[in-house]
Amino acid sequence: MECPRCASTHIRKNGKQRGKQNYICAKCGRQFIDSYEAKGYSEEIKRECLEMYVNGSGFRAIERVKKVHHTTVINWVKEIGNRLPDIPEKDEIPEITQIDELETFIGKKKQNLVMDSSE
Repeated sequence: MECPRCASTHIRKNGKQRGKQNYICAKCGRQFIDSYEAKGYSEEIKRECLEMYVNGSGFRAIERVKKVHHTTVINWVKEIGNRLPDIPEKDEIPEITQIDELETFIGKKKQNLVMDSSE
């Protein structure tokens, strides 16, 4: 085993914390543990949460189902969004266009109510 900072092999044990053996470098004084665990969620969980979001699930619904905090899911969505390319500007005008119209009509009230204070 060697120090991650100075690569010295002059290492001593330095107690335990949370069940893991701590070490200290006698040369530079750096404290470290033998091996580190990867923190965070697996790529599979991340992919499933993002799929749920794309399919219309809300952030808190994803949190309830996948047990991943909604803020984490929001950060994943933002991260993916930042990787997307910007929309290119279109200078050309299309030859054929389809326009859908939506007409609404709000009829006149049958009876006008006037509030008179003299009554």
